[in-house]
Amino acid sequence: MAESLGPRLYSCYNCGNHVSLHDDIISKSFQGRSGRAFLFSHAMNIRVGAKADRHLITGLHTVADIYCGDCGELLGWKYERAYEASQKYKVGKFILEKAMIAKENW
Repeated sequence: MAESLGPRLYSCYNCGNHVSLHDDIISKSFQGRSGRAFLFSHAMNIRVGAKADRHLITGLHTVADIYCGDCGELLGWKYERAYEASQKYKVGKFILEKAMIAKENW
């Protein structure tokens, strides 16, 4: 009989703190500071930093860096505002950089 492993998770690569569920991935085709990044609908066990306007590949956005709630490692950012109508779907969503997270229960 196979043992149930529970939900597939993403964890902070530095300390193993659970930061998101695989089922919350919206897109895997984003670019972060360190390379490939994923867009998530939800994140957990994180700390949200101060808001700032940034010019990203898709235009001007207000974003807030997100950090691991346990070790404080920078993991990505949260979209707080999009100035272009075509980008408004990102507001309230989270970017987690692939290099900063690890798979768990796969």
